[in-house]
Amino acid sequence: MLFRDSSCRVCRNSYILSGIKMKLLQRLEKYRFEFRHFTVLFIILLAFQGALSFIHNASLRTFMVKTQNWYQRNSAEKLANVTTTSLELLTEAVNLREPMSPSQRLRVTDALNIVLSQELLAKNAKDICILVSQKNKVYAIDEGGALLNYLLNSSGPVPSPETSHEQAIQLYSRIRRRLQSKEEIVTILQGRQTFNVFVPFSPHGEFVGAVYMKDTPNFSFITGSIISSYNETSVIYTSLILLGLLAMYYVSAYTIKERDKAQKLFFEERENLVKERTTHEREYLYTKRIYHTHHKAEKVMAFIKEDLKLLTSDNIDEVKYRISKYSNFISRVIYDMKWFDPPIHIFRGDGFNTDINGVIEFIVKNMFQRVAIPSNNISFKLEFCRELPTVHVNEFVVWEIVEPLIQNSIDHGGEGPLTITVKTEFDREANLSRIIVSDNGKGIAEELLSKNQNGVQNLFVENVSTKRVADRNYGYGCYIAYDLATVRCGWTMYAENLPEGGCSFVITIKNQAERRNVQP
Repeated sequence: MLFRDSSCRVCRNSYILSGIKMKLLQRLEKYRFEFRHFTVLFIILLAFQGALSFIHNASLRTFMVKTQNWYQRNSAEKLANVTTTSLELLTEAVNLREPMSPSQRLRVTDALNIVLSQELLAKNAKDICILVSQKNKVYAIDEGGALLNYLLNSSGPVPSPETSHEQAIQLYSRIRRRLQSKEEIVTILQGRQTFNVFVPFSPHGEFVGAVYMKDTPNFSFITGSIISSYNETSVIYTSLILLGLLAMYYVSAYTIKERDKAQKLFFEERENLVKERTTHEREYLYTKRIYHTHHKAEKVMAFIKEDLKLLTSDNIDEVKYRISKYSNFISRVIYDMKWFDPPIHIFRGDGFNTDINGVIEFIVKNMFQRVAIPSNNISFKLEFCRELPTVHVNEFVVWEIVEPLIQNSIDHGGEGPLTITVKTEFDREANLSRIIVSDNGKGIAEELLSKNQNGVQNLFVENVSTKRVADRNYGYGCYIAYDLATVRCGWTMYAENLPEGGCSFVITIKNQAERRNVQP
């Protein structure tokens, strides 16, 4: 049971990690790195590396300066302390209370002079003396015999020193009480690296004065060497990083260049495929349109042949009128075969003055009611407004708009008695004309009346039909009617179901007020 729980927990954790990984990859796929992105990234990395080297160099220099200052101070104090210790040991080796022979006195004096003069041989030592006070006055002693005389007789006169020590006397006067009370080394910094060191001088444990040493230790050559060595290392390190970044930059730039080239080729190939697909679809639609009108042309040619057979002297005018209309329609069909996207002037223009009522009446009487065997199930009802203005649209375009709508009512009206009503209206105030094709059939499915993302009802979308047949050319009539009415003629068109049953197609035409032909 424990093994099963642990295995389930491992599987769950691995599933969570894989999900997080997939999300990160999906987010990264949204971003497309270009050559300029890597260039900016390369410049930023170089700037960061330069700033890091500068900051590190500055911090190292600061550290070395602080270390040098501490070491210089410590070195000066140590040197002064060693000198003071040597003087104290020499004086303690001699019994100052007993009289000394001249030879002994000379040996002690030479030893003291050696200690005092030996320190001045150091490169950094600038001044050395012993500071003593007598009757609240400070004296400087820089010679072994004078120091020995003062130790033997502190109340006697103190000879003048060989060199002037005014600065040491002034500084000692300020810190004498501190040295006497605490008996600790006091160092006063003068400038950046000149140290005035005062060490309490206490032979035989009694405070006498202070040993003064002016020292200017200089270790800048060590600091310079360390910083120079670091700069060399930093330059090598930075150069290696720079070379690595340049190599990465070159590889990335080359990779991006190859990727862009591949993408360009891919986009060109895709563009060619889209062009080929578009051309194929245009040809396919063109073929469908020709195929759609081909059936009507066959039907019209049959009517022409039948009229020629029925031609007599009594009906010659009527037959001539019908054959003329039929022939013009055939000419229109043949002309449509020449163009996939014909110019707008063959659809509408000021040269056209089409009587919509006359076109509808001819279509109904000579197309839909002209059948070999009359049917009682289908009847037509025409309600024309005689004040309807003419339109500046080719009459056969009106034919191609209205005829598919009537045919749609016949095909989808149902099996019962069907009455198809074609009505025209004119709104004088709004200067609008309407063509309404309605029936009392079973209506249109609601999904066909809904609109798509383009605001077009699905009924008027290509290849949409309620016919359950395999022929793909169905669902094209309403599409042609809608395209001609809205795109070519600038009218509006919609379909709706009627409350009493059936459906209607409504075409609204915006008329020109100054161009109106009132029908008698």
